[in-house]
Amino acid sequence: MKCREKREMLTPTPVTMKNGKPATEGKCPVCSTRLFRIGAVKA
Repeated sequence: MKCREKREMLTPTPVTMKNGKPATEGKCPVCSTRLFRIGAVKA
């Protein structure tokens, strides 16, 4: 079950969506579900 909180991702990985735009995929540090955010990885 997702905790539905805004948290920092564990192991953020840059991905490209089908339309060519950048996105970021990672895991929640608390519930370990998949997090997906549209936009590039913030460094």
